[in-house]
Formats: sequence, C-alpha cells, structure tokens
Amino acid sequence: MRHMAARKLSRPPARAALVKTVTAALDDMKATNVKVLDVRQVTDVSDCMVLASGNSDRHVKSIADRVVERAKAAGFRPMGVEGQRDGEWVLVDLNDVLVHVMLPRVREFYGLEELWEAAPAAKPRAKGKGKAGARPAAPARKSAPARGKSKSARAAPGRKAAPARGGKRAGKSARPRG
Repeated sequence: MRHMAARKLSRPPARAALVKTVTAALDDMKATNVKVLDVRQVTDVSDCMVLASGNSDRHVKSIADRVVERAKAAGFRPMGVEGQRDGEWVLVDLNDVLVHVMLPRVREFYGLEELWEAAPAAKPRAKGKGKAGARPAAPARKSAPARGKSKSARAAPGRKAAPARGGKRAGKSARPRG
C-alpha cells in the first residue's frame, strides 16, 4: 500500500511535465487552437486531455509525430497512436494525458470541448420538480390519424408520404405547378 501512495504523489509533477512537453511540441509544429482540459473529475480514463488542430491531414500527422517524438525524448512512453493513416483525427495516448490532433471541421463536428468541459452529470430529479427557467416538456402527440386525410397524408413522422394513386397520368406528380 505504501508503494501505491508514493506513486500517486509523484504523478502530478510528472503529469505537469508531460503536459508542458506536449504543449511545447504543439507550439513547435504551429498547431492551432490548443486547449488543455483537466478531466480528472469527469473520467478515470485519463487525467488530462489536450486538443489541437492542424491545417491539413499532413499537418495533423506531423504534429502527432512530433508529440510522440518529444514525449519519448522526455522519458514518457506513448501507449499508442490511432488515426495516422487518414490524418483527420490522430489520438496519442500518453497514459495520463490524451492528445487529440484534428482537422478543424472534424473538431467542430465532434465537439470534444463541450463534451469534456461539461460538469459531472447531475443527480436525477423527481418528477414535477423542475429548475427555474427549465424548458417545459413538449406536449404529447396524438397517435390516431386525423379524419378525412388519405393514407399518404398519414405517413409516419420523418417519412415521406407515398404518392397519391390515380392522378391525371401515371408517372406525373399530382402537385400543382407553380
């Protein structure tokens, strides 16, 4: 037990040195929009996540290569590197620190900042007790179709209605021209 306590005490300075090494490598390779997130309160997978963007797939690959190179030189062994073939999103796993290097469009699409910066999930509330300013629940939808409408008008939500049968000519749409 004493050995584990000593190891746990030594981790924060090592993690800080690793984050400093990673950010220096990112600065050296001109990575853009670098963000360091402390995720210890959110997950046990990692202590810290570093997010950065590159200008092209080759730039993303080069940035990740430099991070791995600098980490090894500083004495930190990478656990693995994923996504180097495509180069749109490369993940460098440095155990306590995860480095995500992405193209800006991929970074915007996945929104990791919003995901990992969010506070830990709140405890479920009892029904009927809402927060002030919370949005009310949407009204329930009727399950029975409206009267007087054809089958095509009663299509399930999100599905296109089947075309009405028996128009002027087969193959022509029954929509008015305009």
